Amino acid sequence: MDKSRAAAAQGHLLIVGGSEDREHDMRVLTRFVDLCGGADQPIAVMTAASAIGDEVFAMYRAAFAELNVTRLSHVHLDSPKEAASEKLLARIREAKGIFMTGGDQKRLLQMTGGTPVHSEIAAAYARGACIAGTSAGASAMSRFMLAEGKAELEPEKGAIRLGAGLGLVERIVFDQHFAQRKRLPRLLSIIAERPDLYGIGLDEDTALLISPGRGIEVIGDGAVTLVDGLNMISNIDTLDHGEVPRLIDVRLHLLPAGTCFDADADADAGRDTRIPPTFQDFFDAITQP
Repeated sequence: MDKSRAAAAQGHLLIVGGSEDREHDMRVLTRFVDLCGGADQPIAVMTAASAIGDEVFAMYRAAFAELNVTRLSHVHLDSPKEAASEKLLARIREAKGIFMTGGDQKRLLQMTGGTPVHSEIAAAYARGACIAGTSAGASAMSRFMLAEGKAELEPEKGAIRLGAGLGLVERIVFDQHFAQRKRLPRLLSIIAERPDLYGIGLDEDTALLISPGRGIEVIGDGAVTLVDGLNMISNIDTLDHGEVPRLIDVRLHLLPAGTCFDADADADAGRDTRIPPTFQDFFDAITQP
């Protein structure tokens, strides 16, 4: 994303770990609708990460109907050429919220990366829209995204490959379905080779709300895991591909649902949302506008 747009961002990012509840209390989707300004505001559902966009949209149309959303549009692409469609671009320009569904984040970037659709998403965020992504849509939010690979039991050198994401966040790598699919080893694999990045793992039916320059909040049913390797000591550079690195002084934060940190908070009303000093650098990276 263009740095001038990033600096001017006034909207919100809602990063969802996948499998959000779409039938019962729908806490994540309800909060998304609220962040869009209410059920009467225009919302665009982007299914470009999936090859079965109509089926995915039908599922979300039913869920948003239960939340009384009346102005829902569908943005789907089967070719990057379609990203110049004025019809699709108009839906994004009108939207107060954009919800990017799951599927394959590589497909999402193949269809939208560097296109007019990509530019319009960034512009929507800058003018105050809420940009949400679940599962593959969550992975694609940052400048760097998980493109392929896995590390099932422990971190491994070269196990994961990063690709270019949408760039709505700069120094973060997001992973989803985190606790359910036991993905800490693969997030550590990334941090081992890229200690300049922060890793965030999101559980299912759980969202991290990022309000640039203002604060963060965890919503839903699970937790958000944050991995910080900035001060890590490692032997990764001496290892061969596939070997397990030694990682010393990796910092881990666990933020369960209900956690909220506010950049301007004071201790009041019995709820302290001030940022702990040891968490400040990570908080600044997450919320950097």
